[in-house]
Amino acid sequence: MQYATELETTIRDMVQTGRGILAADESTPTIAKRFIPIKVECSEENRRAWRSLLVTTEGLGEYISGIILFEETLGHNSDNGATIVETARAQNIVAGIKVDKGTTPLALSAGDLITRGLDGLAERLRSYKQQGARFAKWREVYAIGKQAPSRNGIEANAEMLARYAAVCQDEGLVPIVEPEVLMDGDHDIDRHAEVTQAVQHAVFHALQRHRVALELMILKPNMVLPGKELRRAKVDEVAAATLKVLRRTVPAAVPSINFLSGGQDPEEATANLNALNQQAPDAPWKLSISYGRALQQTALQAWLGNNENVQTAQQALLKRARLNHLAMLGQYQPSQEND
Repeated sequence: MQYATELETTIRDMVQTGRGILAADESTPTIAKRFIPIKVECSEENRRAWRSLLVTTEGLGEYISGIILFEETLGHNSDNGATIVETARAQNIVAGIKVDKGTTPLALSAGDLITRGLDGLAERLRSYKQQGARFAKWREVYAIGKQAPSRNGIEANAEMLARYAAVCQDEGLVPIVEPEVLMDGDHDIDRHAEVTQAVQHAVFHALQRHRVALELMILKPNMVLPGKELRRAKVDEVAAATLKVLRRTVPAAVPSINFLSGGQDPEEATANLNALNQQAPDAPWKLSISYGRALQQTALQAWLGNNENVQTAQQALLKRARLNHLAMLGQYQPSQEND
């Protein structure tokens, strides 16, 4: 592989004990939804200001090793005058880029979605790399319904993830592979586990078919949870169900599993991660985070689009990152939320 040494360096910089990934790659429509509750206009300047706030948080690099950015952010400067990428790098935070182009219905497969964006991916990756990106992320989405996801949908999405990952490694960027089984619905935790296992099984078969080096990628899966319409599961139940699926599907060669928060509130996502690490202290992979809302939510609520609130918002972000750092070590306690 042409870029093996480069990929190994990126993995080494990103996969570290007690450090995780901050997902700040919301598309313009998605970040607009995040801004609505705090009554902030979704202008380019406000998007730039928010992402500048994230990367200029002093001390964030102690707990965060990578940040996933949206395409426009690669061209933005932070408030200190350096680019967002350069500002992240100054804290030893590796910058990456979301490269998929969103979902569309999968033809002749009711209830299934497929993600767009493979056309021209290699050329785009070269451009992103020149702007400082060292890894990429691609998300496939699986909704649970009476007929979904179908076997056709599972296989088609796995093929897309594998093709994307192969192109990334061919261009020298570490791929984050994100198969997200949604928690929307009234399914129980056993149904979520069944679908998650089928999805991850198909994904790793496809990755091996496409000769993706598992040591040079990161998996970003969902935790196994009951549907949102049901009561929350206990943290030990979530951890046990999630680990059972991972042990059945994820090869030990994968260096890190960085969970998405997937609609969990910040405290719930942290507590569940902590239980995972307590139950599997000798897991063959790091059990870490790639959280978006679960890291950003309290900081957004503190910021409110007001420059006078930047320091308070950064303190909220740093606290959330520190609590997840403790959860990566299996040392988080709910009482620490009040510290």
